[in-house]
Amino acid sequence: MNQIDGVVTGQGGAVPPAGGGAVPGWLNGISLNGLFSDNGWEKWLILLVLIVAGVTAGRVVSALLRRAALKKSEGKEAFRQSLADSAAGPLNLALITGGLAMGLLQLRLSEHLLSFVHGTITLLIYVVAFWFAFNLVSLVELALKRFASRAETRLHTMVVPLIRRSLRIFVVIVGGLIILNNVFGQNVGAWLAGLGIVGLGVSLAAQDSLKNLFGSITILLDHPFRPGERIVFSGFDGPVEEIGFRSIKIRTLTGHLVTIPNSKVVSEAVENIGARPYIRHVMTVTITYDTPAEKVQEAVDIVKRLFEEKGLKEPIHGRVGADEFPPRVYFSGYGDWALRLMILYWHFPPVYWDYMEHAQRFNLRLLQEFNRAGISFAFPSETVFLAGDLKSRLAAAPPAPADGRARPRRR
Repeated sequence: MNQIDGVVTGQGGAVPPAGGGAVPGWLNGISLNGLFSDNGWEKWLILLVLIVAGVTAGRVVSALLRRAALKKSEGKEAFRQSLADSAAGPLNLALITGGLAMGLLQLRLSEHLLSFVHGTITLLIYVVAFWFAFNLVSLVELALKRFASRAETRLHTMVVPLIRRSLRIFVVIVGGLIILNNVFGQNVGAWLAGLGIVGLGVSLAAQDSLKNLFGSITILLDHPFRPGERIVFSGFDGPVEEIGFRSIKIRTLTGHLVTIPNSKVVSEAVENIGARPYIRHVMTVTITYDTPAEKVQEAVDIVKRLFEEKGLKEPIHGRVGADEFPPRVYFSGYGDWALRLMILYWHFPPVYWDYMEHAQRFNLRLLQEFNRAGISFAFPSETVFLAGDLKSRLAAAPPAPADGRARPRRR
């Protein structure tokens, strides 16, 4: 191995000098003096052939991989196809880079030009590596979607895109810093210090946005509610239409769209009506005070018997009660103007309009049975006793003396 006019040669052709490679300033001092005079036409032909071979091989391999990735399949085959699609582009560039590197390194190059070629090839290799890592994020996304589908969660709608974007941004930032440090010789520490100061300022200026972002992550991981479920929050009642990174959107029962910041949602109580396992129905039936005790017992028995009817025990699209939630009927007490019967039952599943249909049929049957039994419903009323009423006068008269003597007259 010897050195002639700044060109290092050997058995394998020109090689970079000791300690060479991608050094700071490898873009400076490039000279083409002696490039064509020191290399015969056969070396330029070899360079052309190697470049064409690299481009052709890259196109062929990339086309084959993309064709394999177009097939629709599931399971492990889907992962293989996603891997093939992820590798198609980077492998194409890698083969082109390989052909270019072999062609250029067989030429006799000056020290600065050889350093430039070496730096360029190093840059292309880093681009291939981080491009492939960027595409591999799709495999992580596919795995998370499969997990979400098995767990019957809604991770694939919100969390999976967030993870995919975060990983790709991370790969781009790490790749850029490594290329700046290893290829262009930049001081990455100073860059990071500057970015840290800028990031601190941005975080202080965007505290509310960061609170909403972390609030959305909390909602997605804790899932106190899901899109489509009806909730009550801060006086707003309606189904959740969307869970975003800044806010949630509720469509109220009146049709209005309400947007609520996520930071408020995670810091206050939320009533999730859509997650209830049943609809609990409590009603009070009042009957008149002149109803005999036998009729009161008959009223209780009538209500219990109604829950045994097939059309009310097993209504359309649902059922009333369960082993642990049987219907309850009691003579609950004495009101100001009526005797009270408490009726309590649970409707499964919690479909509101099916529940209302059942409540209507139950109320009609109760009215029919009470009318048939001669049991009168009570309504708010008052009983007034007049001064001349006989019972009132007898109750107001003082008792007679024990010795039978006449009571003294009042004056």
